[in-house]
Amino acid sequence: MHSYIDAWRLHDVDAVLTTLTDDCVVIESYGPVYRGRPRVEQWMNAWFAAGGRVDAWDITTHAAAGEFLMAEWSFECTWRGQAGRFEGCSIARLDGDRIAYLREYATSGPLYAWTGTWRDQQ
Repeated sequence: MHSYIDAWRLHDVDAVLTTLTDDCVVIESYGPVYRGRPRVEQWMNAWFAAGGRVDAWDITTHAAAGEFLMAEWSFECTWRGQAGRFEGCSIARLDGDRIAYLREYATSGPLYAWTGTWRDQQ
């Protein structure tokens, strides 16, 4: 998982692909599903060509259990000139030393400390 995220931060498509199995499945938090390394490569090349940039992707918590990996993270990117930031989590299943399945989840709003009433949500 660290190698996958590090490669994205470096904008290194080949390095990302080496972390994945040929028949991998990558599911982004907002819905797209990429099946197989050729599709992941196509997605990454299109994203970078359209001006996508990973500005930061920092793992805050990680764990492993057998063939499963989990990482919580904060993510910052620029997409079509707009900066964005959110927190999320990835769950991965390995096949050998490569990622066969990766699913990402993202927070839907900024985190805040609840103070005991629902009026805090605007």
